[in-house]
Amino acid sequence: MIKHIVLFKLKTDLSSDEKKSIAQNFKNALESLKGKIPCLLSIEVGVNENAEESYDIALTTTFETFDDLHNYAQHPDHVKVSDFIAKVRTDRAVADIEV
Repeated sequence: MIKHIVLFKLKTDLSSDEKKSIAQNFKNALESLKGKIPCLLSIEVGVNENAEESYDIALTTTFETFDDLHNYAQHPDHVKVSDFIAKVRTDRAVADIEV
């Protein structure tokens, strides 16, 4: 099983309210992928509540194989969500681990 973990940092010039709104919309969009992408076994999205930390959103997904992860990344519904966050993020950190 593959666990795909991603942290997102939103642009610093966004207001606190803008960040909260974007993070919630992104969370909702990601969670809506469950059931639309067959190889996506599980998804968990959290919005960071600790203002002292630098990343704003955490995503954890699971897949049977790395091929499934690749298919997820290329799926049109995932690409649409990725395009949304790409416009408002400054950084992302990723770890893909086999469990």
